[in-house]
Amino acid sequence: MHSLRSRSSALALLLGLLFSVPAMADDGSQATTADSASPIVSPNDNRDYRSLTLDNGLEVLLISDPDADKAAAAMNVAVGSSQNPEATPGLAHFLEHMLFLGTERYPQADSYQQYINQHGGSHNAFTASRDTNYFFDIEPGALEGALDRFSQFFIAPRFNADYVDRERQAVNSEYQARLRDDGRRVNEAMNQALNPEHPSTRFAVGNLETLEDGSQSLRQSLIDFYQARYGANVMNLVVIAPQSLETLEGWVRDDFAAIPDRGLTRPTLPQPLLTDEQLPARLAVKSLEDRRQVRFVFPIADPQQDYRHKSLDYLANLLGHEGQGSLLAALRQAGWADGLSAGSAQGDGDDALFVVDISLTPQGAKRLDRIQASLFAMIERIRKSGLDAWRYQEQAQLAEQDFRFQQRGELIDLASSLAMNMAYYPLEDVQYGPYRMDGYQPDELRTILAKLTPERLLRVYSGPAVEGEQTTEWFDAPYRLARLDEWPPAEPLDGLALPEPNPYIAENLSLLPLDSAPPKALIDTPEHALWYRPDASFGTPRVEWRFSLQNPAAANKARDAALTRLLAGWLNDSLNEALYPARLAGQSFNAYAHGRGMTLSFSGWRDNQERVIQRVLEQLRQGEIAADSVARVKLGLERQWRNAPQGPLYQQMQQTLGDALIRPSWSNTALLDAIDTLDADDLRAYRRRFLDSLHLESLAVGNLEPARARRVGLSVANALAPELADSAIPDLETLEVPREPPTLHPRSTRNDSAVLGYLQGNDRSLDSQARLAVLGQLIETPFYAQLRTEEQLGYIVNAGYQPLLEAPGISLLVQSPSADVARIQSRIDAFLGDFGKRLAGLDAASLAPYRQAVQDRLLERDASLSELTQRLWLELAYDDTDFDRRQRLAERVSNLDVEDIRKAWQNLQASPALTVTFAPGDAPSEVSARTAGFEALPERR
Repeated sequence: MHSLRSRSSALALLLGLLFSVPAMADDGSQATTADSASPIVSPNDNRDYRSLTLDNGLEVLLISDPDADKAAAAMNVAVGSSQNPEATPGLAHFLEHMLFLGTERYPQADSYQQYINQHGGSHNAFTASRDTNYFFDIEPGALEGALDRFSQFFIAPRFNADYVDRERQAVNSEYQARLRDDGRRVNEAMNQALNPEHPSTRFAVGNLETLEDGSQSLRQSLIDFYQARYGANVMNLVVIAPQSLETLEGWVRDDFAAIPDRGLTRPTLPQPLLTDEQLPARLAVKSLEDRRQVRFVFPIADPQQDYRHKSLDYLANLLGHEGQGSLLAALRQAGWADGLSAGSAQGDGDDALFVVDISLTPQGAKRLDRIQASLFAMIERIRKSGLDAWRYQEQAQLAEQDFRFQQRGELIDLASSLAMNMAYYPLEDVQYGPYRMDGYQPDELRTILAKLTPERLLRVYSGPAVEGEQTTEWFDAPYRLARLDEWPPAEPLDGLALPEPNPYIAENLSLLPLDSAPPKALIDTPEHALWYRPDASFGTPRVEWRFSLQNPAAANKARDAALTRLLAGWLNDSLNEALYPARLAGQSFNAYAHGRGMTLSFSGWRDNQERVIQRVLEQLRQGEIAADSVARVKLGLERQWRNAPQGPLYQQMQQTLGDALIRPSWSNTALLDAIDTLDADDLRAYRRRFLDSLHLESLAVGNLEPARARRVGLSVANALAPELADSAIPDLETLEVPREPPTLHPRSTRNDSAVLGYLQGNDRSLDSQARLAVLGQLIETPFYAQLRTEEQLGYIVNAGYQPLLEAPGISLLVQSPSADVARIQSRIDAFLGDFGKRLAGLDAASLAPYRQAVQDRLLERDASLSELTQRLWLELAYDDTDFDRRQRLAERVSNLDVEDIRKAWQNLQASPALTVTFAPGDAPSEVSARTAGFEALPERR
């Protein structure tokens, strides 16, 4: 939940948020209007803001950030899949695709993508129910050209007839790639239980069947839809860059003033999502994954209308609480569930759904009526004794802390979210609205609670054993739907209680005036090293801790690897209830397993963080390893590994590559076999062995003094008593692709075909990494343009730099619903031949922007404290205790010339490629056996 108590207008003035005066045209007339309102921003935000409404009605928010290493922009269009013509499902999504494929000013289909890639940027878009959002980031010096190209999407797209059918194939490929996604299958089945008159229940993606010529051509339907729905009045533009507001305004005025003013307004959806006649009802859907879930769904008013008070969020917080006495705690204790969330969904401006989603165990799937009774028992408890002002104020206080110390994050994400926020919030709240909590509204809470009754419930269960009476049209999901007169009686679980006041809320949020400095070792012994990096630059009194508990046997065998994962999972699970209040208060903790052992990760306010660290250590060393907790974690791991073949095919291809070339590594099948017989006794014995043979690596980054950091580091070392030197811990290794490598196949149930080719660098040196990083930048766009845009082999097509640990490489991936493996491979081979010819004609001027893009990305400043910490932690894993690896790599990139790139490509072409392929029916490879003879890739040749 993100919300914030109301701030007075005096505070807004204090934050310095007044806009500049309106810009004037050359003749002295006002070319745009500058809105008098201003966004409320975090006190941690020193950027300059300006809003504009162009003469055509386009609303613009400009943000000047002199410290930004990149620029970003986003356009939100208040048109989505709910506006699809009934005769052409998927047209809004198809239109999103087509806008990328050439405009009158820039007719080449890949001109926009090529420009963005050439200048170190990225781009994407998505179509939601009510909005379509387009966004990109780029080097600041190239922003003017990018805005020019971007603006033409909304002024003069070509809708080139040659690409209409090709991109129709791409949309169909995207649909085919999602056919076995359980989330989409269950959602389509749930739509059968909602009001069929509501447009959001219709097919949204599109495929060959829905996107075809009808009474008029598909191209003409696109043009008609674009002209009827896309106009400046329903668009919101955000631009963030280091340039001045005056410069940004000039570019926006020049580029976007020509978007047509069609007098449009945001479409309304007057139909209700669920009618009284449809409720109560019960829906069961067959899942493909070995996963069981139940959703309790209630129709409510769209909570966007109440964003200033967030009454629904308050209730969702109480129902979704995971601490002692919570609904989830009771269900976990009964052995019926292992996860729960609550919140709103499918808001349309008037109506929405309130959803309580519970992840079930197999035992819980047999107790749906009692789980439902327990839910209503908790709702009744909230109704009787949960409407307390102090609880609301506690949530508001936590949201205010988050807003006060808001960190910047990635500019591309910020631009996209703010552009959408502009469509839903007044300008002053585009930053502040998601945090805002203006005051306790007990009457509104009672109104919402009155709607959460059994008579107004749609219960949706999904599981692999469901036998359907009908099948959904587009995703082939068997389902059963029945309207009920009443629910069968059932007894709720005992022990339900509302949360007590949160003891972990930080009180001391003062920012220590520390100078940022490179990490230094506060503790440096053979058994334990603690690195410390002070920081005040992010303006937040937060601290990030990482503790790597390394054991030489943590992943030697599949059984040990499974036990290490089980130990980390048990630690998280056993502390879930005790530390959930800490998590709400901004103190996050996570334990995760890796090839050297297990890492304990802490992120939170400096105040109260040591309490969390000590509680975790106490649990790790002495906590009871209860059989029910082990069983719950084991079930989750088995479910994850068993369901892996149902996952996206491209992810399975990448995992097979990693399993083949990284050691230690164990396949999902090996881990499933290893964990099968493990129980709590095995984990108790393993914990002793694991803790008895440790080497400890630690890192502290953030707003704390060195003396305090050293004290905490020593307390952790004293608790864990590491005895092993670093030399006792085996290195992680990347294996070398041999002269005649086997072709590998993943274990998958998908229906597509796919090819992943991996071209490995000669060694692990920085020189090899630099050359292949630039080659990856050069190959990315032409590979996509040729095999995806021109040849339409599939929706998932990508190529680029892919290091495995420190080993550089280039990966090329195509996943196709129609082409077989032989055709995909032949087209990849043909592309590689043409790419060699392209490199033969490369000159210094053409290479320079790609080289600069790689260098800029390497030297880009960290967007948050957590991002900085993760970068330093990775460098430490590579034994770079000077923490300057990326600077040294950037220097090597800057020195590359055309001949270096050509030679690197020639070496790649002469070296063997590791190929992973999949066709439906392929027998999966035993990867460890097929790669048993591979040797480690040398550091340098």
